[in-house]
Amino acid sequence: MTDFDPANFANVGPKEFAQLVKSTPDAKIAEIMSGESRGKILSEVFNRMPTLFRADRAGATNAVIHWNITGRPDGGTDTYEIVIENGACTVSETATRDPKLSLTMGPVEFLKIVSGGANPVMMFMTGKLKAKGDLGLAANIANLFDIPKA
Repeated sequence: MTDFDPANFANVGPKEFAQLVKSTPDAKIAEIMSGESRGKILSEVFNRMPTLFRADRAGATNAVIHWNITGRPDGGTDTYEIVIENGACTVSETATRDPKLSLTMGPVEFLKIVSGGANPVMMFMTGKLKAKGDLGLAANIANLFDIPKA
């Protein structure tokens, strides 16, 4: 698969997804993420997070992380809640708990971060990623997941 086609994402492995994000121009990703496929793409990415979670690296980490993805077609923000506790990772499309860390970014930046195609520290330094709360946890997130490299 060489085209960034949301209809096929369920059949695409993490490494192939990372390659797709890397090879697709930002403008095309932004266009797709501002359309009707946005929810399907976000759900697919977040639903995979528990399977990519590295419990062996989490140790005693207990945290609630809110991922706020801006740029919804209606101007709003999608918020997903990841809970890491007792060596497990769960995801919810409804944020119900107080976060230890809250991350806010646009949809293009989000897809680049979760596909290993961007440096989150540089994005934070340039204002493309906003982090509120436990910045030590923010710096460690990449170690807690088996993020594919394109």
